[in-house]
Amino acid sequence: MHRVSLAISFAAVLTLAGPLRAQLGPPTDHSVAIAPPVSSTPVATAHPADTTPTSAPPPAQVDGAPARPLEPVANGIPRTAAPNAHELSPWTMFLNADILVKIVMAGLALASVVTWTILVAKTIELGLARRSLARALSRTAGAVSLGEAGAALGKHQTVLDRLVAAVVDEMCISPGTSDGMKERAVSRCAEIVKAEGRTARRGMGALATIGAISPFVGLFGTVWGIMNSFIGISKAQTTNLAVVAPGIAEALLATAIGLAAAIPAVIIYNHFARATRCYGDLVQRASGSVMRLLSRDLDRRRDAGMSPLPQAAE
Repeated sequence: MHRVSLAISFAAVLTLAGPLRAQLGPPTDHSVAIAPPVSSTPVATAHPADTTPTSAPPPAQVDGAPARPLEPVANGIPRTAAPNAHELSPWTMFLNADILVKIVMAGLALASVVTWTILVAKTIELGLARRSLARALSRTAGAVSLGEAGAALGKHQTVLDRLVAAVVDEMCISPGTSDGMKERAVSRCAEIVKAEGRTARRGMGALATIGAISPFVGLFGTVWGIMNSFIGISKAQTTNLAVVAPGIAEALLATAIGLAAAIPAVIIYNHFARATRCYGDLVQRASGSVMRLLSRDLDRRRDAGMSPLPQAAE
């Protein structure tokens, strides 16, 4: 009976050894291993592990907001997909800005164009006027009377021509050689000098206005844009810098344009303030020259006993 049980156990061991040898592969050496006694309890064979990849669980939702999809696993660590990168160029930021911020930036850009236009126009205007007046003063430097000065000037349209013509006209319509005639001539010359100064300062008021208010206009556009950015952040319920940064950058662009319009306007205004002051000194020099010629003519008339008056320059 004992031999029959031993035979049955040995047959069971041989039966189980076949599948195990197929899974474990051929033995490394050719020595025969003696299997230990195996109980008669049935043993469940091990199945190869299932290598089919399981799908990742869907991303969870937080506070009802749609969750971002997961990127493919990198180094065993899943990452959330990054939002679409915004192209933060000045033109793109202008197109993506709020309508009021666009109006502010467009107005500041127009103010900058006006500034550079005034720079070019007044540089040409003051340069030509100063050169013409300097030449007229050089032509009349040797004149001893208003008649000679008028003949030397010819028909050149300079402020010195207008001064000489006004004084000669006053001498023609004023009787005698009274001091009142000289006062009236001085008054007419002062009016011409003031008018020339106003002409020389033309456009500087626009430069002063642009330089003074452009930073504040740009700041208004920035405040409005940042306010809209914070409203968008509250609606999106996120503080991700990639979402917040484009709106703030678009708002700050208004301040940058305001400074770009204001700084050149202030510099150009100061430049033309000095240039018009120099031109005004030249006009005052021309006025003084005409007054000296008038004084000489009055002295000659007084000494000659009311000689004929000089004719007005044509």
